[in-house]
Amino acid sequence: MGKTKTKNQKKARVQAAHVAQEQFGAVPHSFVFHRGQIGKNVTQLVQDMRRVMQPYTAESLKVRKKNVLKDFVAVAGPLGVTHFLIFTKTPSSINLRLARLPKGPMLHFRVVRYSLVKDVVSSLKRHRMHEQQFSHHPLLVLNNFGLEGLHIRLMATMFQNMFPSINVHKVNLNTIKRCVLLHYDPLSQEVEFRHYSLKVVPVGMSRGVKKLMQERFPNMNKLDDISELLLKGANLSESEAEQDGDHNITELPQLYSGRGNMRSQQSAVRLTEIGPRLTLRLVKIEEGLGEGSVLYHAVISKTEEELQEILSRKERELQQKEERRRKQELNITKKKEKQEENRKKSLEGMKRQRRQQGDSDESGVEDPGKEEDQAAADESEDEAEYYRQAVGEEPDEDMFSKAKRKRVADRGPTPFKKRKLGPGKSTGRDGAPKLRKSKQAGGGGEGHPPRKGGKKLWGKKIGEGGPKFKGQKGKPWPGARKKGQAGGGGPKGFRPRPGKGRP
Repeated sequence: MGKTKTKNQKKARVQAAHVAQEQFGAVPHSFVFHRGQIGKNVTQLVQDMRRVMQPYTAESLKVRKKNVLKDFVAVAGPLGVTHFLIFTKTPSSINLRLARLPKGPMLHFRVVRYSLVKDVVSSLKRHRMHEQQFSHHPLLVLNNFGLEGLHIRLMATMFQNMFPSINVHKVNLNTIKRCVLLHYDPLSQEVEFRHYSLKVVPVGMSRGVKKLMQERFPNMNKLDDISELLLKGANLSESEAEQDGDHNITELPQLYSGRGNMRSQQSAVRLTEIGPRLTLRLVKIEEGLGEGSVLYHAVISKTEEELQEILSRKERELQQKEERRRKQELNITKKKEKQEENRKKSLEGMKRQRRQQGDSDESGVEDPGKEEDQAAADESEDEAEYYRQAVGEEPDEDMFSKAKRKRVADRGPTPFKKRKLGPGKSTGRDGAPKLRKSKQAGGGGEGHPPRKGGKKLWGKKIGEGGPKFKGQKGKPWPGARKKGQAGGGGPKGFRPRPGKGRP
C-alpha cells in the first residue's frame, strides 16, 4: 500500500488547486464560432483558430442554426468568456468579427487571404508540432502598431487583451512553446497573422557535436579520427543545420528544456510556421456588440455635421423607446388593477346571489324548474283527455309516458315495503331474506325435499319453468325443462353450465 498523505501535503495541494483556479479565471477566454453558411474550408479555418487560442478556449463548442448572438452572450458570462471570434461568409468575401464582452467594442475585418494548417505544414520539409505545445498559451508579438491613429491603437489593445499577459520577471521559459506574430502594414493597411512553433538550440559547437547530442550518429566510414567529426563536421548536409546569427542568438536567463541548453549560455531561438496564416483588413469599428454607433469606417467617411445628426437621431430613438417602455408598464399596471377590481365585483355578486337564493328558499318561493315540469305534466294530461274524447277508450300506459314520468317524478320516494317470508326463511340484520345453511348448500331444509338438477343459468338463479326473457311476459321459452322433467330442450346451441347438485 502507498504512503498516506500528511496534513501539510494535503494543505499544499488544496492551496495549489486554489491558486490555479484563480489564475485560470483571471486570464481571458474566447469563443471561436461561425454564423450562417460558410463552407468546408472556412469550417476548417475555425477549427485551426481554436487550436491557436488553446488552452483558454472552447475546443468543442457546438453551434446550431437556431442560435443567435444573444445565446452566446448569455452563456459567456458564467463561463468567464471575454472575447468572441466570429467567422461569416458572403458571396464576395470572408469576414471576421472580433468582439469584447460584455459591452464591446466590435472590430470588423475582411479576410483577404488565408492558408490552413494542412497547407502550411505540407509545404515544409520538417515541421515541429506536438500536443505539448498547446498545453500553454502562445507568446504574442505585435509589430508596427505604434503608428498614429485611434483605430490602430484600438486594434493593438484588442489583440493584446485576447491573450494572457506575461510577467517577464516570473515567467517560466519552458511554458513558451508557440508564438503569434501580428504585423501591420501601413501602406496596404493590412494585418498579417502568423503562428509559429518555437525551439531553442545551443550555439558555439559544430554540427557533428549537435548531432551526437541529439543521439543521431552520422556515417564516419571516411573519417580517420573522431576529432574530424567534432571539428569539421564532415559528411553532414547543409540542410541538417540552420544558419544562426545575431538576429536569433540570445543568452538564456533560465535552464531551458533541450540537450545543451544551459543557463547563461548562448542559444539560438528558431521559429517554424505551423499555421494558420491570415491576412486581415480592418473595415469598421462599432460601439457595443454590433448595436452601437460606428466609431471608424475604412470606406465611408462622414463630416462632423453628419455625425452629429446620426447621434441626435440615435438619441431620439432611445428616448422614444424609453417612452414606449414606460407606457407599456403603465398599461400593464392599469390592466392588473382593472382585473383585480372585476374579480372583487364578481366575488361580491356571487355572495349577493347566494344570499338571495337563501332568502327565496326560506320564503317558500317555488323553483322555476318545477313550474316547467308542472306545465309539461298538464300538457300530457290534456293529450290523454283528448284521446279519450276522440277514441272513446282509455289510452295505453306507455302512450303518454311523459305525463306518467312527470307524475312519478313529482311524487316522493315510496317507503320500503317489507315482504313476507315463507317458512324456513329468516331475515338478516338489514332486513334482507336469509337462507338456511342447508338451503345454501343446495339441499332442502325442513319439509323441503332436495332439488334435482341445477337451477342456475350463466351464474344466476332462475325460477321454476326456466329463465324468463324480455317480451315473454312470464312464459318459458319453448322446450324448457319443467320441474321433475328429465332431459329438456333449450335455446339452440345452449348448454347449461354444470353446478352443484347436478347428477
